[in-house]
Amino acid sequence: MASGSKKVIFAALAGNTLIAVTKFVAASITGSSAMLSEAIHSLVDTGNQGLLLYGMNRAQKPADENFPFGHGKEIYFWSFVVAILIFALGGGISVYEGIHHLLHPQPATNPLINYLVLSLAIIFEGVAWLFALREFRRTKGKNGYIEAINQTKDPSVLVVLFEDSAAMLGLLVALIGIGLTQLTGNVYFDGGASILIGFILIGTAIWLARETKGLLIGESAEPQIVQGIREIVQENTIIESVNEILTMHMGPDFILVTLSADFVDNASADAVEEQIAELDLQVKIRFPRVKRVFIEAEKMVRKRIVS
Repeated sequence: MASGSKKVIFAALAGNTLIAVTKFVAASITGSSAMLSEAIHSLVDTGNQGLLLYGMNRAQKPADENFPFGHGKEIYFWSFVVAILIFALGGGISVYEGIHHLLHPQPATNPLINYLVLSLAIIFEGVAWLFALREFRRTKGKNGYIEAINQTKDPSVLVVLFEDSAAMLGLLVALIGIGLTQLTGNVYFDGGASILIGFILIGTAIWLARETKGLLIGESAEPQIVQGIREIVQENTIIESVNEILTMHMGPDFILVTLSADFVDNASADAVEEQIAELDLQVKIRFPRVKRVFIEAEKMVRKRIVS
């Protein structure tokens, strides 16, 4: 999964770098506000992909004394930072530029350059978007799109997919705004398009922040994994009941599991120890993303307290 995520990010990084340079050149030649907003958008996206790669590399650091469960949540933190940057830099600057253009309108020149650059950008962004969509489809399995978005534990592909979707929509808005300005001679369409692009980016940032917040705080594993762990424990012959199963994602491929269970009265300490080791092995084999399992024998603990 991590390898696929990196391929998606590298593809988006290469495409956005070229697109950003081209858009800035076109904006400087034509004076289009919408084109400048799109250039800023692509520049922010390029920086964001760099941050995602940095976060993925940090997340692969091994556990140490200060971080005994590893650094897997680094990717969640940097994904949240990306959402903030999209909101502040991409959305905020685009809205500001659009308002400034409305207050101080200037006619755009050489619209043909804008059309050429935007058309090429749509092609490049479309390729990157299809690449991200294909990877997202692969990771979502049989889940529906909305369900997969809500349950995904790897935000890197999701961030790129949302960024590229916002980029495609923003390009269409810029194309329409520039076209209406040329057809009508009303320069306010250009500034209005810039503001609309800013709102698209702000909406995207809010959605991404919402999706990554739960992972950053400590989101549980998928319900089917929790249910599968419960079934494994309940199949054990010396366990009377399962009291609770708590899970937390410490990273996209690291699930921490803690559970408490009541063992039968006549179970010896050796038998309990043996069964706990067996349960630990079974859970990790069935769910490879589960890296640590902590099991508490509650009835035995209560007995020791009473005695």
